[in-house]
Amino acid sequence: MEEINRFFNDINDVRRDAEIDRSQVGEYLEAIKAFSRLTYQSLYVIDYQTRAFEYVSENPLFLCGKSSEEVKALGYGFYFQNVKTEDVELLIKINEAGFEFYENIPVDERKLYSISYDFYLINSKKNMVLVNHKLTPMFLTESGQIWKSLCIVSLSNNSTSGNIVVSREGSDELWRFDPVAGRWEKDEKIKLSQREYEILSLYASGLTINEIGEKLFISADTVKFHRKKLFEKIGVNNIAEALSYAKTNKLL
Repeated sequence: MEEINRFFNDINDVRRDAEIDRSQVGEYLEAIKAFSRLTYQSLYVIDYQTRAFEYVSENPLFLCGKSSEEVKALGYGFYFQNVKTEDVELLIKINEAGFEFYENIPVDERKLYSISYDFYLINSKKNMVLVNHKLTPMFLTESGQIWKSLCIVSLSNNSTSGNIVVSREGSDELWRFDPVAGRWEKDEKIKLSQREYEILSLYASGLTINEIGEKLFISADTVKFHRKKLFEKIGVNNIAEALSYAKTNKLL
């Protein structure tokens, strides 16, 4: 229990007697369950008042060979069993930095912000799998603390743990966290040119280089040129990584 408590601090300590408008919840779990049936991504809900997982989807990536009910029962204990040891420490640092970041956001804007980061899961075959983890608040207490959050887990398109980014809905601004320096640095989202967007969208539709060229009335070599520039811009090596990056970062 002491280890699990390291994931929590006074900034977001949602006590049993916290003032919470419970009417905001409604049938939200039914909507999340429906969403989980439509996506390959793993979903789970954190309840910061009970310090537990309220819901864990059946999508297998996050489960590491366990059932969703087993992961739900383990709660934060799951991280200590199925996350690389060094990355557990990273997750604890991210939690602390994330709560401090949210503390400086106006209460009525907090639901607009999401945090994304990468860490290694250890699956049922004892292999390490780098995943991307996104978290966004769903419900707040009356004083603005995060009561419940939705988490989405998918395969990462990066090559190392970390890559900690906070973004705001409807804004090109984002903030990157340097875990060594312990500070947030302001940045801007990568923007695709119209041509890069068109080519990436057509790749996502399953078209080949020649078919994309015909569609856009340009040569295959020109498609390759724009593709190369796109790879350099977003830091990937192939079209599969580019599509994954685009989906993760909402470029498409």
